[in-house]
Amino acid sequence: MASSLDRLKALTNRLEDKVEQKHRDSDTLPKIKNSGIDNYIIYPQKIEMTSDSIQEENIKRILELYNKLNIFEKSPDFDKIFDYKAMNLSGIGLKNDDFGQVRKGKYIQVIAITYEADKYGKKKAKNISLGYFGKAETIDYELKKEIIEFVLRWRYEKAFQNLKHYKDLIIQIETIEDINCL
Repeated sequence: MASSLDRLKALTNRLEDKVEQKHRDSDTLPKIKNSGIDNYIIYPQKIEMTSDSIQEENIKRILELYNKLNIFEKSPDFDKIFDYKAMNLSGIGLKNDDFGQVRKGKYIQVIAITYEADKYGKKKAKNISLGYFGKAETIDYELKKEIIEFVLRWRYEKAFQNLKHYKDLIIQIETIEDINCL
């Protein structure tokens, strides 16, 4: 569990670094002069990114990929894809040591994981295929990137949702009147 959390934190840091770099690059772009009159290229102002705006952009991109990858065929309600407990990718590595590498002889699928009670009431993990993309060796490079991006962005959104849950719990601590209820 700790290694998954560490990977998610590392991914979050990399995404935030890329956003910051993009803003730094736009702040340092050159000005141009034309025929003695100063003309300047106008760039959008640097926008301070908050976790809310990052989350909003992330959800927009997830929705784009959800439609582009036809995930809606297996999970028609976009909002319900976040009800899954986890999401994995078969056929492509997501660990640091094999990130983005296809696994020869394997098939690429986006797998959602949910927990359902069996006939004895015990919770069992259930895998649900949200998308099947064929043999790993034959996949188009751009499609592979989009599949990886979808899974990672979904995980990023789940982290935001968990963060919101814990922020709400912290706020509730302030409203507790009787210290014995802790």
